Amino acid sequence: MPFCLYNSINLFETNYQKNNTMKYNEIPHLSHPQHKLKFDYIELPFKCDGCKEAGIGSRYKCSICDYDLHTHCAIPSPSITHPFYTKCSFQFLLRPPGDAARFCNACEKDITGFLYHCQSCGFDLHPCCAKLPMVLDDGEMKLYLYRKVSASCDRCGRKGRSWSYRSKCKKYNLHVACVKEMLVESWHELYYGRGNGRKLETRIPSIKGTLQAHHHRSKGKVKKCCEMAGLAMQFVVSAVLGDPTALIAGVVGSLMSRS
Repeated sequence: MPFCLYNSINLFETNYQKNNTMKYNEIPHLSHPQHKLKFDYIELPFKCDGCKEAGIGSRYKCSICDYDLHTHCAIPSPSITHPFYTKCSFQFLLRPPGDAARFCNACEKDITGFLYHCQSCGFDLHPCCAKLPMVLDDGEMKLYLYRKVSASCDRCGRKGRSWSYRSKCKKYNLHVACVKEMLVESWHELYYGRGNGRKLETRIPSIKGTLQAHHHRSKGKVKKCCEMAGLAMQFVVSAVLGDPTALIAGVVGSLMSRS
């Protein structure tokens, strides 16, 4: 990556770490030299023009060019480490290295834009996947991020696979890959078309039917299980979309299908 971009990223990161609630109203970015990007907030899904993944909530936007970036993509760290890969050093890149297809080791989805790449191991992470919180906590429910879990996923019913969020009580487990697939299915036009969130079907399908098929319990227990798993889904979706705040969890909740 050009030295000037590293300097720019280091400056942003240093200032950002002084106050993690601070937001820059306007920033330059090497990927969009035509105009500066302004901080914006939206309660509908958008497609990040950096990593090519969906987002919601905080973003940096060029209204003139309709160019959007996740906060993690707009103000990345030049290099990061991750507790799941203790021997790796991931560098931020604007595009995947080489000509071969690459996929994210967290969500298993293709990487076609910005990424964190470990040159020595060849591992890759989407910026938002690299910054997934190790713990999601709303005061009532805690979800912990695991590289692998032996329990089956409440979405697909399979074990293993990608990174997973699992509740402290170990009753609820969601693959990050399954959440990504669910978003792609629901927002296909956003991922593969050129539409914006305001013209799209923004509903996220529920996992109620899946849970009822997986759990052989009384109706009351299934209902409670669905409610808790639905809450877990909201938090995981909000984290995957790049803005894992309680407010965004509420916004995501409004997009969840009630059926």
